[in-house]
Amino acid sequence: MGGTTADPRPPTLATDTPGAPGEAAWAGSRFGCKAPPARRRAPPGSPDGTDRPSGGDTKLGAVIDPKLIRTDPDRLRRAQARRGEDTALIDRLIEADEARRSAIGVFEDWRAQQKELGKKVSRAAASDKSKLLDEAKELAARVKSAEAGSSLAEARFEELLKLLPNPVFEDVPMGGEDDAVVLETVGAPRDFAAEGFTPADHEAIGRRLGAIDMERGAKVSGSRFYFLTGVGAELELGLVQLAMARALAWGFTPILPPALVKQAAMEGTGFLGQAAQDVYHLPADDLYLVGTSEVALAAYHAGEILDQATLPRRYVGYSPCFRREAGSYGQDTKGIFRVHWFDKVEMFVYCDPDQSQDEHQKLLDFERQFLQLLEIPFQVLEVPAGDLGLSAARKYDCYAWFPGQNRYREVTSTSNCTEFQSRRLGVRARRTDGAVGPVATLNGTLCAMTRTIIALLENHQQADGSVTLPAALRPYLGGRETLTPLD
Repeated sequence: MGGTTADPRPPTLATDTPGAPGEAAWAGSRFGCKAPPARRRAPPGSPDGTDRPSGGDTKLGAVIDPKLIRTDPDRLRRAQARRGEDTALIDRLIEADEARRSAIGVFEDWRAQQKELGKKVSRAAASDKSKLLDEAKELAARVKSAEAGSSLAEARFEELLKLLPNPVFEDVPMGGEDDAVVLETVGAPRDFAAEGFTPADHEAIGRRLGAIDMERGAKVSGSRFYFLTGVGAELELGLVQLAMARALAWGFTPILPPALVKQAAMEGTGFLGQAAQDVYHLPADDLYLVGTSEVALAAYHAGEILDQATLPRRYVGYSPCFRREAGSYGQDTKGIFRVHWFDKVEMFVYCDPDQSQDEHQKLLDFERQFLQLLEIPFQVLEVPAGDLGLSAARKYDCYAWFPGQNRYREVTSTSNCTEFQSRRLGVRARRTDGAVGPVATLNGTLCAMTRTIIALLENHQQADGSVTLPAALRPYLGGRETLTPLD
């Protein structure tokens, strides 16, 4: 699938204060995406023509449009039921929203009376001021109490809102992990029996090639760590170059993001909800190790208002990923399939919400193309609602064939997070008529190194212990066609 050529210059953006006029007009609008406009003249003090927010912590916003709770609660109940989640949460949210709005009303009424009394005090005769000041003191206490009640009601509402996952699309299949729907099968597994040998698993192949060292990984760092050595390291570096080359051709801007992020970035992307047990936290610095560069890429534009004419914005990041794998004790302990650290090339898109489903299909197609370049048989699956993460409204996985396990296993995923992350992180766009509103965010794995290396070694192994390299990867490994055993 084609794409626009990536602009090497930093993208233009504008900043604004929350609640800018025109946000309501954005909701429900439909407008097309345009090519990025000509570079604007840079304002004083802004060398690249951008206006960025000052540094500091990002204040998290609502995960969904709060109006939905009042205008379409049945949609939210259906989405909860589809995920297999508690629909009573919607009723609690409705009650909390009513209590919050009522408390705000009481506070504003008392505050208005306080302001009016202040005017009377300033105009009152000296003989009347003492009495009015006593009233003002009593009224100030009531305002303070009402403000505290309003803040408490607001906090209660926000806490409940954090429990609400992104509403799934109505046609997402129901069920859990075992109910994924196979949409497509590409390629066919090799018949190793017909070729006269039994396929080895990636750990045995990697040992013969001098590519994977699990023993020293465990010695240095503990279980589920490893060293990629020799051709193993070359394979990863070659895959990174191939993935980046393809992403650039598809119109992505490359980014090397930080692997340590603040709590706001982790929470804003939804990774401190149901996935919190898999996250590494450094309490001395209050920073988190990312499990995917999606986190940093989603927070890249936090608190900013983008120019709608620059959408969609497509970024591709390469970073280490760290996962505790707390819920997978005893599962996939052999080799580098399920590890605490791996490197990954990740695609990320900001777009108009009306374009998110089209962009999602593009991300899926890019993943398909990359696996086909590597000549690996795979299946495309749609993930059921009950197996979706907190932020995804729809997700597709690609499962590659692993001869060493004699089954298909997940190697890529792509999620449409609609407005969930952008609302939390305060990423919005201003269209040509001045309306301001949230954007949609999407992510997709282009190449998760460890599992891709497994699939390459196992699918392209030969009877003599060598591994044939797919044609697309050879230029990135010095033109070699084959990896040969050390002995």
